[in-house]
Amino acid sequence: MLKGEIQRVHDDRFDGIYGHKKVWKQLNREGIEVANCTVRRLMRVQGLSGVRRGRHFKVTTTSDDTQHRPCDLVDRQFVAPAPNRLWVADLTYVKTHTGWVYVAFIIDVFSRAIVGW
Repeated sequence: MLKGEIQRVHDDRFDGIYGHKKVWKQLNREGIEVANCTVRRLMRVQGLSGVRRGRHFKVTTTSDDTQHRPCDLVDRQFVAPAPNRLWVADLTYVKTHTGWVYVAFIIDVFSRAIVGW
């Protein structure tokens, strides 16, 4: 019975955009007292979910395990006994108003200071 009510509320509300919180609140408004965790669990069992908003990530690279990769020269030990003994580099990209900008940083491991870009 409760699964049917959850399905009804989910389907009736703007083509199923309601998630478990809104379905739970609507059921309680209609006088069907049920716990939020129960609604969440039953919606998961039924395969129901709300619309997910926010950031969508675009895959920009494809990994190929057959390709040769550079050796790890520091063996994942990112500690240095003194300044200017170990520098590491990082490459990233940032979205700006005019498009994407690629930025490379060189970082001193001891002080965590950027020594070049």
